[in-house]
Amino acid sequence: MHGPLEFLLRHGALVLFAWVFAEQLGLPLPAIPLLLAAGALAGAGRLSLAVSLFTAVCAALLADMLWYELGRRRGNRVLQWLCRISFEPDSCVRRTEGVFARHGARSLLVAKFLPGLSTVAPPLAGIFRMRLARFLLFDAAGALLWAGSFLGLGFAFSGELERIAGGALSLGGSLFVLLAGALAGYIGWKFIARQRFLRELRIARITPEELKQKLEAGEDLVIVDLRHALDFDAAPETIPGALHMDAQELQERNERLPRDREVILYCT
Repeated sequence: MHGPLEFLLRHGALVLFAWVFAEQLGLPLPAIPLLLAAGALAGAGRLSLAVSLFTAVCAALLADMLWYELGRRRGNRVLQWLCRISFEPDSCVRRTEGVFARHGARSLLVAKFLPGLSTVAPPLAGIFRMRLARFLLFDAAGALLWAGSFLGLGFAFSGELERIAGGALSLGGSLFVLLAGALAGYIGWKFIARQRFLRELRIARITPEELKQKLEAGEDLVIVDLRHALDFDAAPETIPGALHMDAQELQERNERLPRDREVILYCT
C-alpha cells in the first residue's frame, strides 16, 4: 500500500468520519477518493467494509442534520448564502429548487451524486418543513447508496486502484502541479464566464429604487414575478399588479407579455 492508503489504514474510521463530515458541510474536500481508498483497503482485508460504510453514513447524516436545522430555523438566508459561495450563484437556487420541487424527498436519494445539490438539499428540506422522520429516512438511504457505491467500487477494484496509486505517486510533484493547474483553469474559466454574464446583465438591470420611481410616476409597466413556486409559497408577498409565472412558463408562454410596454422581471 502507498501513502494515502497507508495514512487511511493507520487512522482508520476517524479519518473517514472527519473527511466525509467536512465535505458534507460544504468544504472543498472531495470524499470520493477516500471512499474508494477505504474500499480498496477492505478488499485487501486490511479494513472493515461494514465499519467504513457505517462511519461514512453517520458522518454524512450528522452534517445533513445540521444543515436541515439551519434551513428550518434560518429559512432562505441559508440557501442564498450557500449559493453565493458556489461557482454558479446565479442559477444555483433555481436549479436546486427545481430538482427538489419535482422529486421532493426522493431527491435526497441521489443528491450526493449531483455536485451542488449535495449540500443544498438538506437545508432546503428544512426550509420547506419536511417532517424530520421523512427527511432522516430518505437522507440516510441516500447516504447509504452514495457511500456504498464508492466503497463497493473500491472493494471490487482494489488491485487496480493500488496500481493506479503507485503510478500516481511515481509522478511525484508533476502530478500535483497538473492537478493544481487543472483546478485553477476550471476556476478561471468559471470566473470569466460569470463576469461576462454580469456585464451583459448590467445593461438591462434596474434597481428597486428605480422601479419604485417609475411606479410612482405612473408609468405603464408590466412586472413579472419569476420566483420559483417553492419561494412563492414560502413568501407570497409580491409587487402589486405583478404577474406570477416561473422561468419555464415564461419561455413557453411569452405571448402573455405585451410587446408595446416595458417588461420588468424579478426573481428574488
